Parts: sequence; structure tokens; C-alpha cells
Amino acid sequence: MIKTMEVQPRYIPKIIEEVIKTLKKAGFEAFLVGGCVRDLVLHMKPKDWDITTNAKPEEIIKLFPKTVYENKFGTVAIINDPVASGIDETLRVIEITPYRLESKYSDKRHPDSVRFTRNLEEDLKRRDFTINAMAMDIDNNVSCETIIDNFNGSTDLKSKIIRAVGDPNERFTEDALRILRAIRLATELAFNVSDETLKAIRLHAKLLQKISQERIRDEFVKILMTDKPSKGIQMMHEMGVLKYVIPELEEGIGIDQNKAHKFTVWEHNLRSLDHAAFKNFPLEIRLSSLFHDIGKPASRRWNKEKKDWTFYGHEIIGAKMSVRILSRLKFPKRTSDLITKFVRYHLFFSDTEIITLSAVRRTVRNIGPENVWDLMKVRFCDRVGMGRPKETPYRLRKYESMIEEAMRAPLSVAMLKMDGNRVMELLKIPPGPKIGFILHLLLEEVLDDPKKNTIKYLEKKVKELGKLSEKELEKIGKKAKETKEEIEKKEVNAIRKRWYVK
Repeated sequence: MIKTMEVQPRYIPKIIEEVIKTLKKAGFEAFLVGGCVRDLVLHMKPKDWDITTNAKPEEIIKLFPKTVYENKFGTVAIINDPVASGIDETLRVIEITPYRLESKYSDKRHPDSVRFTRNLEEDLKRRDFTINAMAMDIDNNVSCETIIDNFNGSTDLKSKIIRAVGDPNERFTEDALRILRAIRLATELAFNVSDETLKAIRLHAKLLQKISQERIRDEFVKILMTDKPSKGIQMMHEMGVLKYVIPELEEGIGIDQNKAHKFTVWEHNLRSLDHAAFKNFPLEIRLSSLFHDIGKPASRRWNKEKKDWTFYGHEIIGAKMSVRILSRLKFPKRTSDLITKFVRYHLFFSDTEIITLSAVRRTVRNIGPENVWDLMKVRFCDRVGMGRPKETPYRLRKYESMIEEAMRAPLSVAMLKMDGNRVMELLKIPPGPKIGFILHLLLEEVLDDPKKNTIKYLEKKVKELGKLSEKELEKIGKKAKETKEEIEKKEVNAIRKRWYVK
């Protein structure tokens, strides 16, 4: 079925047009295909570009100066050299795949073999979903594009439906990862899944056990990075898919919390995740928000005196669970370590009238100064996930102020380019109070004029101060201490003013 439709504005890169033009000029057919066509029809900017052709790999290679062909599926990678092509674009690699037919999928992952065909329809019918089974014949001379749509993908786009091409049972038994891909597409596009496709997903969900954890992880991450990731995870649960990806999340279903919470553990975790997505936080914050209370079901106990549920130690249990989940899904160690820290220390927040700066410093040390503000983001998501209207109430702003206070550079003699050993060496005196008095006097000068913090100036000043008696130095030192405390007070007041706290 051939359709003509408008796909303006045109997002097609010039290098893509040139590659297709080169194939056509050599007498071959060439079309955009798959997800990029779907996105163009939806007037979205494609993230990836795929070209299909009736040319065979060796015929494609002859047409382009720089190519890479190292796979059994026929895909040839064209290397865009901006100097040679005269097209300076960020797109450096363009993949071209010949029309092909696939044999059975014994491992439920890859076809046992492929053979090339000259028939576009045969190529399209092997694809996963109707909205990905359209091909586009681009023409620079017309305002509309010709769409080859043999499986009514454009109709399903209008109806916002994810539907398998042909028999969904065959599509999912060929490649079980398509099960997660269907859910991911429905989540990304805010589409529904057709009834027959849903039925097949539920029937074949167990086939995900045959898929590598890396491939499952990649699809799951794409779900997490959508605008409404809770929809995808809820779909995974309802379709019987989540138990093959992260079954630990389902332990929170129906688990009521204490009086401070309006929602079950399951709903709270999903709401926290959605707030992380709403704020466009990175993957690590999203996963931490999803996992932060994952240890609650295992730690839940009934307190007879309070007549309420308690979850003591759930952050420790949750951190251990997070390590196992992230390791199983083959996440990089750095990502796993960071998320585990966020889960472990997400309960740092407590009564700001009681907590001390030293306790805040311990939190900063445990999580790392470079990560502490991301930990606060996890805390924001936790709070909003509880159904609280404000992300940053006074107590949370107070804690942020205390973090900044704890992290500010202390005004101490450690700032000086001079230490006690060097003072003793210059003055040829033994250890004693005089050393400290001199260092604090040096600090006062440097605070007044940071340019004086040089080895040359400080050594000269040490020799001058060394001529004074210990009593004289002590008297002058009191003034230096008062100066230091006054400066620190002004800095702390400025920090608290920024956070609107006292």
C-alpha cells in the first residue's frame, strides 16, 4: 500500500539524502525505514536513521569510499568523512541494510540465518510493529513524501496503537526482547497496546529469561528515561513482565506504610520516580528514587505501642538489594555504587533543630561532596512521592543550608602556605604556644589580603613576629581570632539568607 503524506518540518539530514541519492543513481531502490519513518510521520525529530535497499552488501560497498562490514546480517556502515563529502554534520555513521528474509530464531534473540531479497514487502513483514514497518521514499522536489505502508502503520499511529506485524506470537517467539520494546514504545509515545499483542505478551513473557541481561537493561533504561516511566513499569507488572526484570519491585504492591504515608510502598516508589522524570533528573537519580524504599517490605514490623508500621533498617536492606539488582542487570560498577549510596543514605534528613553540623559533615563524607546535592534530589523525589505538595519545605531548605555550611572552606591555618615546622625552622625555636600564635596572626593578614599568602611574604613576616614575646603575641592573637569569627559569621549568615532560613 502506497500513501502520500506530509512529514513537515523536514528533519532529514543532508548526508542521509546524499546516501539515498547515491544508491538510486546507481539503479537501486533505497528507503528510510523503521523508527525514523515513524517519528517523521509523527512530526518528531528522529534519534536514529536507518536505510534499506535492494542492493546487496558488496554492491553497497562499491558505491562509498569508506565503509565497515563486519556482521552476518548484511548491515553496511557508511563512514561520513566531512572533508571528502563536503557535508560537515554530527552524523558520522550511516547504516544501510539490504532487504532481507530471516530464518527461525532458535535462541529467541537472533535469526539463525538471513538471506537477501529484492522485495521490499518481504523485508517489511519481518519487522516488529506496524508503526515500525513503514518505508519512506524521500524526494527533495515535493512537499509530501511517499510512504510504503503495507501493514497500516500510519493508521495505528493515528489511533495511538502498538500492534505487532502479522501474528504477534510469531514476532515475540522470534525475538523476546520485542516484549519489552512494545512496552517501551507505548510508554515513550503514550500509546496503548492492541488486545491481540497484549495477549501474546502475557503468553510469552517468560521467554525474556532467554534474553541477555544487557539487552533487557538497555530497554528498561529507555523506559526509565521517558516522561512518565511509571506507566511503563505498571504495564510491565500488569503484563507479567516485571517479574522477569526486577521482581523485587513487586514486593511493595499492597504494602501499607505508616501514618506519614498516603500510599503503598509500590505506589510511593513509582510516584517518586515520576517526579525525578518530571524534573528531568539523570538516570542515577531516577533509579535511586525507584529503589530508595525497595527494602521496606522486608523490614516492615508492627509496633503495638505506636499502633503503626515500622521499617527500621530498610535503607540498609534496600542498598543490598540494589547492589544485587544492578549487578544482575550488568550496570557499570560506578553507576551501581552511586545508586547504592543514594539508597543507603536517603534517610539523612532529620530534625534540623537537633542535628549538628558534624552529623551533616558525616553525611557529606559518606556520600562524597560531589554527590551530596544529587542525594538531596533523591530526597525531594521521596517527599513528593509521599503526596506532599511542597518539594522544599522550610526543614529541607534548612538542611540544604547546613550542607553548604558544612562544605564551605574552613578559615584555618591550613589555608596558609606556611606550617608550624617551617616556623620552628625559621626561628630556630622548639614546639610551643608561640608557634600557634604566629600562625593565627599570619592567617589574619591573609584574610584581610589574600595576595599576602605567598611563601616569600609569610617567611618575612614570621621573622618579624618572632622578635615579639609570647605574651605580646597572645594579646595580638586574640584580635586575630575575633576577626576570623566575624568573617565566618558573615559567611554563614549569607548562606542562610540564600536558603531563606535562620
